[in-house]
Amino acid sequence: MADFSAFSPLALTQTLPFLPLAQGTIDYEVDRRGEEGLIDTLLADPTTRVMLVNRGLIAVPKGQGAKVDFDSAKIHPAIVPGSYVLDDVHGSAGVVAIFLGTDRTESASGTHYVALDITRAVQTVPDDAHIGADHAFDGSSGSPVARAAEIFDWVDLRGFAPHASAREAGLATSAVTVGIWHDRQRFCPCCGSPVRPALGGWAQRCTNASDGNRILFPRIEPAVITLIVDGNNRVLLQHNTAWRNNLYSASAGFVEAGENLEHAARREAKEETGITLGEVKYLGSQPWPFPSSLMMAFKARALSTDIRVDHQETGDARWFTHDEFTNAMITGEIEVPGKATIARYMIEEWYGQPLS
Repeated sequence: MADFSAFSPLALTQTLPFLPLAQGTIDYEVDRRGEEGLIDTLLADPTTRVMLVNRGLIAVPKGQGAKVDFDSAKIHPAIVPGSYVLDDVHGSAGVVAIFLGTDRTESASGTHYVALDITRAVQTVPDDAHIGADHAFDGSSGSPVARAAEIFDWVDLRGFAPHASAREAGLATSAVTVGIWHDRQRFCPCCGSPVRPALGGWAQRCTNASDGNRILFPRIEPAVITLIVDGNNRVLLQHNTAWRNNLYSASAGFVEAGENLEHAARREAKEETGITLGEVKYLGSQPWPFPSSLMMAFKARALSTDIRVDHQETGDARWFTHDEFTNAMITGEIEVPGKATIARYMIEEWYGQPLS
């Protein structure tokens, strides 16, 4: 095995060129969010395309839900014209409209995208990653929203993103993130009054006039994920006790109050594996709406190699050479992170080729 000890294993590291949940060609048009009657204007525009989300699941055309199990399959979100759902936005309690932005890649005027989160409008909620929610609505209306159960399948973002285009994955990520926030925060955290959507769905306004009708914005939970290598370019992967089967991935954890990102990366590695980190290099970032994280990726050089897992959060950690990693994947000794995760692309950067 070649001796890399004289060189920094981070010297040739580049930022990650592609991440599946990162935004692509969408113009958020933030300046329009405060526009009076914005959602009505957008839904009346024939160029507007509407996608549906429900408790973190994305509506896809009927039959496409089964395709998430096939690597080469292509999946697209179910799209309905704005005029078809205008009555639902006004008449259905619990429907939240979110202006996702405009795609200008095909024309100067662009194509507008709106998401409808129907979580609070449904009677029951699908709990599988790729099933039709056969009884989500009572079927009393002929609108796509009311008939969503019978005309769409529902998939989660982890299953959807690897099969969708970068634009569609980005749109779905925003829709799911903001939709989950609206579902979970129904009252003002300052005074306890009910809230209502504001600024094109990207904010909430408290209904308590005596407390100033304050504007509330989604809260993002920063997290670091760190791929650790030693002087011989071995990679450290770990299995956390909460993970399925024999999944191995990189060190990760939330950033604590008053802490910078590099300190968080070093602290998490020390807590989980006992490894002391030296040089830390930024690789990229990706939203992770489960429910509201932002994953910031780093690659770091280990100053020590003696592994001491905590046996609480981390059950096992191991050093792998390229050959050992390849053999462990082939034999099924370890599972690798899914294609929607930033961890997979971090490992691929170290491995030098895509993971099969």
